[in-house]
Amino acid sequence: MKLIGLTGAIGSGKSSVSALFARKGAVIIDGDGIARQLQQKGSATLQKLVDEFGDVLLKSGELDRAKVAQLVFSDPEMLKKLNAIMHPAIGAEILRLIDGYMNSDEIVILDMPLLVENPREGLSGMVIVDVDPEVAISRLVQFRSMKEDDARRRMASQASREDRLRVADRVIDNNGDIDALASQVDEVWDWFATLPNAEPGAGALAKMSK
Repeated sequence: MKLIGLTGAIGSGKSSVSALFARKGAVIIDGDGIARQLQQKGSATLQKLVDEFGDVLLKSGELDRAKVAQLVFSDPEMLKKLNAIMHPAIGAEILRLIDGYMNSDEIVILDMPLLVENPREGLSGMVIVDVDPEVAISRLVQFRSMKEDDARRRMASQASREDRLRVADRVIDNNGDIDALASQVDEVWDWFATLPNAEPGAGALAKMSK
């Protein structure tokens, strides 16, 4: 198994890149998807969120993600509390999934929004999806109906563009169109073949992380 880290700022188009890798046959471990599964109605993790943040449920009993976002992205202390609940649970599920592919020949993509902030041990390579921050803001407003101030707050809560580029083994530039994006994905896919296999323990939270 080759274990590839994939990350980028909010609005970078990381999910589009992940989908293109999936079409090529990669196994995708989706950090956001795992978080949503853990937060399902009736789950222990959801109860922890209610205990910590109070009335954050929709009438259906499901998590009101928009309300949680409003709470945490304007308050660093609240964001720390959210991360303290979610990160250990997400990390445990990631390791469980990785372990299932460890002795395979799969290309496994660890698709996570906070991979620079919370680095993982033993990755075969790190791919950063890069885009001009103003382009990302514009896309978030246009395609995800976010308010500009909200989009900027969320971006500010993440690692800087410079910090992401500093740890990149390969950078995919998503300032252009889908054809340009697909061409770069093809090149990076070929690069994967040159990488070493992941070793046991790969995917664990790096000891330097807090």
